Amino acid sequence: MAEHLPITDEDIDVEDIEIRLLLEAIFQMYGYDFRSYSKASLRRRVLHRLTMSGLSSIMEMTDKVLRDRPFFVTLLNDLTVNVTEMYRDPEFYRAFREDVVPVLKTFPFIKIWHAGCSTGEEIYSMAILLEEEGLYDRAMIYATDIDKNVLAAAKKGIYSIEAVKQYGDNYRRAGGRHSLSDYFTARYDSVIMDQRLKRNIVFADHDLATDQVFGEMHVILCRNVLIYFDRALQGRVIRLFSESLDLGGYLCLGTKESLRFTGEEEAFDVINTSLRIFRKRQLQHLQ
Repeated sequence: MAEHLPITDEDIDVEDIEIRLLLEAIFQMYGYDFRSYSKASLRRRVLHRLTMSGLSSIMEMTDKVLRDRPFFVTLLNDLTVNVTEMYRDPEFYRAFREDVVPVLKTFPFIKIWHAGCSTGEEIYSMAILLEEEGLYDRAMIYATDIDKNVLAAAKKGIYSIEAVKQYGDNYRRAGGRHSLSDYFTARYDSVIMDQRLKRNIVFADHDLATDQVFGEMHVILCRNVLIYFDRALQGRVIRLFSESLDLGGYLCLGTKESLRFTGEEEAFDVINTSLRIFRKRQLQHLQ
Protein backbone atom coordinates (compact mmCIF):
# COMPACT_ATOMS: atom_id res chain seq x y z
CA MET A 1 0.00 0.00 0.00
CA ALA A 2 1.13 3.53 -0.73
CA GLU A 3 2.28 5.44 2.29
CA HIS A 4 0.13 8.49 3.09
CA LEU A 5 2.23 11.32 4.41
CA PRO A 6 0.66 13.45 7.15
CA ILE A 7 -0.82 16.77 6.08
CA THR A 8 0.91 19.69 7.75
CA ASP A 9 -0.18 23.28 8.21
CA GLU A 10 2.28 24.25 5.47
CA ASP A 11 0.29 22.16 2.97
CA ILE A 12 -2.95 24.03 3.65
CA ASP A 13 -3.54 27.62 2.68
CA VAL A 14 -6.50 28.34 4.96
CA GLU A 15 -6.81 31.88 3.67
CA ASP A 16 -7.14 30.61 0.09
CA ILE A 17 -9.90 28.19 1.16
CA GLU A 18 -11.72 30.98 3.00
CA ILE A 19 -11.58 33.25 -0.04
CA ARG A 20 -12.95 30.48 -2.25
CA LEU A 21 -15.82 29.98 0.19
CA LEU A 22 -16.47 33.73 0.20
CA LEU A 23 -16.64 33.82 -3.61
CA GLU A 24 -18.94 30.79 -3.65
CA ALA A 25 -21.22 32.50 -1.12
CA ILE A 26 -21.34 35.65 -3.28
CA PHE A 27 -22.23 33.58 -6.35
CA GLN A 28 -24.93 31.56 -4.60
CA MET A 29 -26.49 34.55 -2.82
CA TYR A 30 -26.18 37.35 -5.39
CA GLY A 31 -25.28 35.70 -8.71
CA TYR A 32 -21.98 37.53 -9.23
CA ASP A 33 -19.29 35.06 -10.29
CA PHE A 34 -15.74 36.00 -9.28
CA ARG A 35 -14.60 32.38 -8.90
CA SER A 36 -12.39 32.48 -11.99
CA TYR A 37 -10.87 35.89 -11.44
CA SER A 38 -7.14 36.24 -10.84
CA LYS A 39 -6.41 34.85 -7.36
CA ALA A 40 -3.68 37.36 -6.56
CA SER A 41 -5.88 40.35 -7.43
CA LEU A 42 -8.86 38.97 -5.48
CA ARG A 43 -6.78 38.17 -2.42
CA ARG A 44 -5.39 41.71 -2.38
CA ARG A 45 -8.84 43.29 -2.64
CA VAL A 46 -10.49 40.99 -0.10
CA LEU A 47 -7.73 41.57 2.46
CA HIS A 48 -7.96 45.32 1.91
CA ARG A 49 -11.69 45.26 2.68
CA LEU A 50 -11.05 42.99 5.68
CA THR A 51 -8.62 45.56 7.11
CA MET A 52 -10.89 48.51 6.35
CA SER A 53 -13.97 46.83 7.87
CA GLY A 54 -12.33 45.84 11.14
CA LEU A 55 -13.54 42.24 10.81
CA SER A 56 -11.43 39.53 12.39
CA SER A 57 -11.46 36.93 9.58
CA ILE A 58 -12.59 36.19 6.04
CA MET A 59 -15.13 33.74 7.46
CA GLU A 60 -16.64 36.59 9.47
CA MET A 61 -16.68 38.64 6.27
CA THR A 62 -18.52 35.82 4.47
CA ASP A 63 -21.19 35.77 7.17
CA LYS A 64 -21.58 39.55 6.92
CA VAL A 65 -21.84 39.40 3.12
CA LEU A 66 -24.71 36.90 3.40
CA ARG A 67 -26.62 38.93 5.99
CA ASP A 68 -25.78 42.54 5.16
CA ARG A 69 -26.48 43.62 1.57
CA PRO A 70 -25.03 47.16 1.96
CA PHE A 71 -21.77 45.58 3.08
CA PHE A 72 -21.88 43.27 0.06
CA VAL A 73 -22.27 46.31 -2.21
CA THR A 74 -19.17 47.83 -0.58
CA LEU A 75 -17.21 44.63 -1.19
CA LEU A 76 -18.54 44.44 -4.76
CA ASN A 77 -17.06 47.86 -5.45
CA ASP A 78 -13.71 46.51 -4.25
CA LEU A 79 -13.88 43.39 -6.41
CA THR A 80 -15.00 45.10 -9.61
CA VAL A 81 -12.11 47.06 -11.05
CA ASN A 82 -13.25 50.48 -12.26
CA VAL A 83 -10.15 52.18 -13.63
CA THR A 84 -11.08 54.27 -16.63
CA GLU A 85 -10.88 57.69 -18.26
CA MET A 86 -12.00 59.39 -21.44
CA TYR A 87 -9.83 58.45 -24.42
CA ARG A 88 -7.74 56.13 -22.29
CA ASP A 89 -4.71 55.18 -24.40
CA PRO A 90 -5.27 57.96 -26.98
CA GLU A 91 -3.20 56.13 -29.58
CA PHE A 92 -5.82 53.36 -29.58
CA TYR A 93 -8.57 55.78 -30.58
CA ARG A 94 -6.36 57.29 -33.28
CA ALA A 95 -5.68 53.81 -34.66
CA PHE A 96 -9.41 53.00 -34.48
CA ARG A 97 -10.13 56.08 -36.61
CA GLU A 98 -7.49 55.08 -39.14
CA ASP A 99 -7.89 51.29 -39.30
CA VAL A 100 -11.50 50.53 -38.36
CA VAL A 101 -13.66 53.56 -39.17
CA PRO A 102 -13.10 53.37 -42.96
CA VAL A 103 -14.57 49.84 -42.94
CA LEU A 104 -17.45 50.82 -40.65
CA LYS A 105 -18.37 53.56 -43.10
CA THR A 106 -19.28 50.87 -45.64
CA PHE A 107 -21.97 49.42 -43.32
CA PRO A 108 -25.59 50.62 -43.36
CA PHE A 109 -25.87 50.04 -39.59
CA ILE A 110 -23.25 49.47 -36.89
CA LYS A 111 -23.57 47.50 -33.65
CA ILE A 112 -20.86 47.99 -31.02
CA TRP A 113 -20.56 46.15 -27.71
CA HIS A 114 -18.43 47.71 -25.00
CA ALA A 115 -18.00 44.98 -22.37
CA GLY A 116 -16.89 46.12 -18.93
CA CYS A 117 -17.84 49.75 -19.55
CA SER A 118 -17.34 50.85 -15.92
CA THR A 119 -18.54 54.41 -15.26
CA GLY A 120 -18.87 55.20 -18.96
CA GLU A 121 -16.00 57.52 -19.85
CA GLU A 122 -14.85 55.26 -22.68
CA ILE A 123 -18.43 54.83 -23.90
CA TYR A 124 -18.79 58.56 -24.43
CA SER A 125 -15.32 58.66 -25.98
CA MET A 126 -16.49 56.23 -28.65
CA ALA A 127 -19.80 58.06 -29.12
CA ILE A 128 -17.93 61.31 -29.76
CA LEU A 129 -15.57 59.60 -32.19
CA LEU A 130 -18.50 58.12 -34.14
CA GLU A 131 -20.26 61.51 -34.14
CA GLU A 132 -17.20 63.21 -35.59
CA GLU A 133 -16.86 60.51 -38.25
CA GLY A 134 -20.51 60.84 -39.29
CA LEU A 135 -21.39 57.36 -38.04
CA TYR A 136 -23.30 57.90 -34.83
CA ASP A 137 -26.75 58.21 -36.38
CA ARG A 138 -26.45 54.67 -37.76
CA ALA A 139 -24.75 53.13 -34.74
CA MET A 140 -26.00 51.39 -31.61
CA ILE A 141 -23.66 50.99 -28.64
CA TYR A 142 -24.37 48.29 -26.05
CA ALA A 143 -22.63 49.25 -22.80
CA THR A 144 -22.42 46.43 -20.26
CA ASP A 145 -20.86 45.81 -16.88
CA ILE A 146 -21.27 43.38 -14.00
CA ASP A 147 -21.76 46.24 -11.51
CA LYS A 148 -25.19 47.92 -11.59
CA ASN A 149 -23.87 50.87 -9.57
CA VAL A 150 -21.25 51.87 -12.12
CA LEU A 151 -23.81 51.34 -14.89
CA ALA A 152 -26.10 53.85 -13.18
CA ALA A 153 -23.21 56.32 -13.04
CA ALA A 154 -22.40 55.70 -16.70
CA LYS A 155 -25.99 56.35 -17.71
CA LYS A 156 -25.98 59.69 -15.86
CA GLY A 157 -22.76 60.74 -17.59
CA ILE A 158 -21.74 63.18 -14.85
CA TYR A 159 -18.02 63.63 -14.18
CA SER A 160 -15.83 65.99 -12.18
CA ILE A 161 -14.74 69.08 -14.07
CA GLU A 162 -11.13 68.57 -12.95
CA ALA A 163 -11.03 65.10 -14.47
CA VAL A 164 -12.54 66.33 -17.74
CA LYS A 165 -9.87 69.04 -18.01
CA GLN A 166 -7.29 66.24 -18.04
CA TYR A 167 -9.33 64.29 -20.59
CA GLY A 168 -9.04 67.19 -23.05
CA ASP A 169 -5.40 66.34 -23.71
CA ASN A 170 -6.33 62.69 -24.34
CA TYR A 171 -9.02 63.82 -26.78
CA ARG A 172 -6.57 65.93 -28.80
CA ARG A 173 -3.97 63.16 -28.90
CA ALA A 174 -6.68 60.72 -30.02
CA GLY A 175 -7.34 62.83 -33.11
CA GLY A 176 -10.32 64.80 -31.82
CA ARG A 177 -11.54 67.31 -34.38
CA HIS A 178 -13.18 69.96 -32.24
CA SER A 179 -13.05 70.72 -28.51
CA LEU A 180 -14.08 68.21 -25.89
CA SER A 181 -16.10 70.98 -24.25
CA ASP A 182 -18.46 70.87 -27.24
CA TYR A 183 -19.83 67.58 -25.87
CA PHE A 184 -20.72 68.47 -22.29
CA THR A 185 -22.31 71.16 -20.15
CA ALA A 186 -20.43 72.44 -17.11
CA ARG A 187 -22.36 72.87 -13.87
CA TYR A 188 -20.45 74.06 -10.81
CA ASP A 189 -17.69 71.48 -10.23
CA SER A 190 -19.14 68.82 -12.55
CA VAL A 191 -19.95 68.30 -16.20
CA ILE A 192 -22.81 66.36 -17.76
CA MET A 193 -22.37 64.70 -21.13
CA ASP A 194 -24.62 65.97 -23.91
CA GLN A 195 -27.93 64.14 -24.24
CA ARG A 196 -27.38 63.61 -27.96
CA LEU A 197 -24.50 61.27 -27.13
CA LYS A 198 -26.82 59.05 -25.07
CA ARG A 199 -29.58 58.51 -27.61
CA ASN A 200 -27.98 55.45 -29.23
CA ILE A 201 -26.51 53.82 -26.10
CA VAL A 202 -28.15 50.88 -24.35
CA PHE A 203 -26.87 50.21 -20.81
CA ALA A 204 -27.30 46.67 -19.44
CA ASP A 205 -25.79 44.51 -16.71
CA HIS A 206 -23.88 41.51 -18.07
CA ASP A 207 -21.51 39.06 -16.36
CA LEU A 208 -18.78 37.87 -18.71
CA ALA A 209 -18.21 34.85 -16.47
CA THR A 210 -21.73 33.44 -16.81
CA ASP A 211 -23.90 35.31 -19.33
CA GLN A 212 -24.36 34.58 -23.00
CA VAL A 213 -23.55 36.18 -26.35
CA PHE A 214 -24.56 39.50 -27.80
CA GLY A 215 -25.12 38.47 -31.43
CA GLU A 216 -24.05 40.01 -34.73
CA MET A 217 -21.76 42.73 -33.41
CA HIS A 218 -19.50 44.67 -35.77
CA VAL A 219 -17.15 45.82 -33.00
CA ILE A 220 -16.48 44.53 -29.49
CA LEU A 221 -14.34 46.54 -27.09
CA CYS A 222 -13.17 44.95 -23.83
CA ARG A 223 -10.03 46.76 -22.83
CA ASN A 224 -8.14 46.05 -19.62
CA VAL A 225 -10.70 43.62 -18.22
CA LEU A 226 -9.26 40.21 -19.14
CA ILE A 227 -6.10 40.89 -17.12
CA TYR A 228 -8.19 40.30 -13.98
CA PHE A 229 -9.35 36.83 -15.11
CA ASP A 230 -7.58 33.50 -14.89
CA ARG A 231 -6.61 31.76 -18.14
CA ALA A 232 -9.69 29.53 -18.28
CA LEU A 233 -12.06 32.48 -17.94
CA GLN A 234 -10.06 34.47 -20.48
CA GLY A 235 -10.61 31.64 -22.95
CA ARG A 236 -14.33 31.53 -22.23
CA VAL A 237 -14.70 35.28 -22.72
CA ILE A 238 -12.75 35.35 -25.97
CA ARG A 239 -14.95 32.51 -27.31
CA LEU A 240 -17.99 34.51 -26.22
CA PHE A 241 -16.70 37.51 -28.17
CA SER A 242 -15.87 35.41 -31.21
CA GLU A 243 -19.38 33.97 -31.26
CA SER A 244 -20.87 37.45 -30.82
CA LEU A 245 -18.97 39.01 -33.73
CA ASP A 246 -20.04 39.07 -37.35
CA LEU A 247 -17.49 37.75 -39.81
CA GLY A 248 -15.13 40.63 -40.47
CA GLY A 249 -16.02 42.22 -37.12
CA TYR A 250 -13.40 43.87 -34.91
CA LEU A 251 -12.24 42.87 -31.43
CA CYS A 252 -10.34 45.47 -29.39
CA LEU A 253 -8.48 44.41 -26.24
CA GLY A 254 -6.18 46.19 -23.80
CA THR A 255 -2.50 46.58 -24.52
CA LYS A 256 -1.56 43.93 -21.94
CA GLU A 257 -4.11 41.42 -23.21
CA SER A 258 -3.78 38.78 -25.89
CA LEU A 259 -5.51 36.01 -27.82
CA ARG A 260 -2.66 33.64 -27.01
CA PHE A 261 -3.64 30.41 -25.24
CA THR A 262 -7.37 31.15 -25.70
CA GLY A 263 -7.87 28.70 -28.57
CA GLU A 264 -9.22 31.51 -30.77
CA GLU A 265 -6.00 32.85 -32.30
CA GLU A 266 -6.74 31.29 -35.69
CA ALA A 267 -10.17 32.92 -35.84
CA PHE A 268 -8.70 36.44 -36.07
CA ASP A 269 -6.33 38.50 -38.18
CA VAL A 270 -4.14 41.05 -36.41
CA ILE A 271 -4.87 44.62 -37.49
CA ASN A 272 -2.67 46.40 -34.98
CA THR A 273 -0.27 44.32 -32.91
CA SER A 274 0.72 46.83 -30.23
CA LEU A 275 -2.80 48.22 -29.70
CA ARG A 276 -4.47 44.79 -29.81
CA ILE A 277 -6.98 45.37 -32.61
CA PHE A 278 -8.09 42.13 -34.27
CA ARG A 279 -10.54 41.29 -37.06
CA LYS A 280 -12.57 38.10 -37.23
CA ARG A 281 -11.66 36.16 -40.33
CA GLN A 282 -14.07 35.65 -43.20
CA LEU A 283 -15.16 32.11 -44.03
CA GLN A 284 -12.26 30.03 -45.26
CA HIS A 285 -12.38 28.47 -48.71
CA LEU A 286 -13.37 24.84 -48.65
CA GLN A 287 -10.42 22.51 -49.10
